[in-house]
Amino acid sequence: MQETPASPVELDDLDRRILDQLQCDCALTNQELAARVHASPPTCLRRVRRLVETGVVDRQVAILAPEKLGSTLTAIVEITLDVQAAESLDAFERSLVDEPAVLQCYRVSPGPDFVVVAQVRDMPAYHALVHRAFTAQANVRNVRTFFSVHRSKFETRIDVSAE
Repeated sequence: MQETPASPVELDDLDRRILDQLQCDCALTNQELAARVHASPPTCLRRVRRLVETGVVDRQVAILAPEKLGSTLTAIVEITLDVQAAESLDAFERSLVDEPAVLQCYRVSPGPDFVVVAQVRDMPAYHALVHRAFTAQANVRNVRTFFSVHRSKFETRIDVSAE
């Protein structure tokens, strides 16, 4: 599903400091967060609530180490569809929403129609994913996969500094 660009939320320096700290550790208590951003706890709590309510903070999650869970294969998959009409692209995206192995899905241009990042246990799990999520769909023309042999950087932080 194509997201509609939302208008940016106005952020001041305190908002940016809060966001920076939350991106490092969203499990901080309000007291700890307030101390780190040099604000009073009530002010900090009010600001965090506003950042959540306006959608600036989309989710608060724990980032897991896949190798500790036995999931050792990261696949970066390029997918090209036969038909690129908007409803076909939307249908393909919707089909991946409930696929647990798919971590990220990007509609891209130029080149393939989609780039998908998937995390699976091993090669048999990858083959099952490809069959289930990609090649079993009549509109998929081409699937090209790259396997990560080493991850030199993985970051979820977004630069929130004022430009």
